[in-house]
Formats: sequence, structure tokens, C-alpha cells
Amino acid sequence: MYALYHNENYPETLPYDSITGKGYKNVNWPQGLKGPASPSAVCRIGIMKSQDGGHTWTNRGLLIEDEQPRLILRPNNTAANFAGGTGDPSAVANDKYLYLFYGEYGYPGKYNESTYDAKNEWKGQCISVARLPLADLDNPEGKAKRWDGYAFTIPFNGIGKPISTIQIPINEGGGPASSPTGKYYWGPSVSWNTYLNAWVMLMAKAEGPSWKGSSIYLSFNKNADLGSGNNSQQWTKPQLLLNKPGHIIWYPSLQPLNNEANKINKYSSLKLPQKARLFFKDMAGDKSDYISEYLVTFYK
Repeated sequence: MYALYHNENYPETLPYDSITGKGYKNVNWPQGLKGPASPSAVCRIGIMKSQDGGHTWTNRGLLIEDEQPRLILRPNNTAANFAGGTGDPSAVANDKYLYLFYGEYGYPGKYNESTYDAKNEWKGQCISVARLPLADLDNPEGKAKRWDGYAFTIPFNGIGKPISTIQIPINEGGGPASSPTGKYYWGPSVSWNTYLNAWVMLMAKAEGPSWKGSSIYLSFNKNADLGSGNNSQQWTKPQLLLNKPGHIIWYPSLQPLNNEANKINKYSSLKLPQKARLFFKDMAGDKSDYISEYLVTFYK
């Protein structure tokens, strides 16, 4: 059994090593979630393995990451979220590969305060895709490839291209993740729908600092084979599924109903029928709960 993990670090927990180039420099570091004294995190994605049904886990290594040169620092990063990185992942096995859908938060090049360009940052961000051969799940470090706009050729720590159809255009309010006003989709959850014969992606929408947003969107991809051509990029423009004004919504996902038919067909969050249950993290006032209030039924 394998699972993804979203790992967060700071200059204090992963200080920069000039020999390896790994880690982070505590210079012009941006503000984090908990106020001016809190630092932003840098997220990374790795793989864990369990051989006892999930009771214990071992770390198999990092899958993808962004490194120090791509981090977006003060004074340009004012969104109180991430300094950069790759995170909030979802993955599906398809043919011989694991396809990783994730949020890209780094700068698409070497960040420089004096030459920083917000539009350039926006171009390189949003939900993206990388892939790893299933044969490398036990030893993933350095094996994943990001999408380059035409194929999966970019190294695990390189600069890939996001899914363009899921980016919010600038003239519709879209913007970089380092901006407190830039809007973007994040936190994908991908599943194959046996009724639609299509992939379904749920995502949250950031509309303010610290990922503030009250809505869930969904997108579809009818290509069963994600590895052929640019099939992994052919997602429809996101459509609104749910909006709860006054709430902050994170991490939407679809889960199977608790009935015998779903058990027989071995439905899960990765493979679902026409009807599923919607889960998400709902934050309002002092409450912060992962809840399910709705069923979702798909129609052709």
C-alpha cells in the first residue's frame, strides 16, 4: 500500500546547505498563516509505503519539490501562504505510471526581487501534472517527470507547465499565488467516474490571502489514457459545484456511498459511480471541520 504525503518546511527546520543546494535561506522570508511573526512554509510531495494494512508507514522519498532559487520572497510575496513549492496532491495509477496532480506555488524561473514579474509568476502556477513509473514507487527520488508543454520531460525539481485550461485568466481575476488578490484553483482531487467514462477533478478556489475562498469547482477529462499525447492536459474549464458564502472551503473530494453495491465494485475515492458523497474542510468562525453535507449525482 502506497500513499502520498504533503511535507512542509521552513528555514529553521530545513536550513540551506550550500554543498547540496537543498534547504532554505532565512533572508526576506515571507509571512505565514498565523500573523507577522509566523513564517511561510515550503511544501514538497513524497511517497510512503505500508506493508501492514496502514498500521505503520515508511518514507520512500520525495517525489517532486521546488528549491531555493524558485522561492518567492519579500517584498513581493504578501499572500500569507507558501514561499513556494509543490503541494496539495492527488494521484491516480494509469497504465504504467502514477499521475500526480498538484499545486505549483514556485516562480517559473530564478526569483529575483528586482526583476520579479507577477504575470510571469501566474503563467507558471496553478494545478499541474507530473508522473512516475509505477516500478519506481519504492525508490521515487529523482524519477518523476513534470510536463513541459508537450511531454513529461522536466526533472522532479525542474520548471514544468501547469494545466492551462484550469488557470484563471488575468482578465477574469486570475493572479499569482504570492498575491493576496490573485485568484487560482488549488487542492485537486482526481477520480475515474465509471458512469461518465471520464476523469473528474474537484478543486478549491483561492480568492484571498491564506487560500481564503468559499467555493468548489469541478473539471472533466474524457481521455482514459492519460499518457497519450497531451491527454493529461485536456481538462474542461472548471465549473462551479458549490459555494458557501462566509465560509472558507478547502480539500474537496468525492467518496463512495456506504452500500453493498459500492463494496462489490470496490469503489473508492479514485474510482466512483454515478452518485458519490462530497467531502470538504469547512471553516466558519471558530469551527474547522471536515464534513459531508451533500451527495453528487452525475448526468450525461
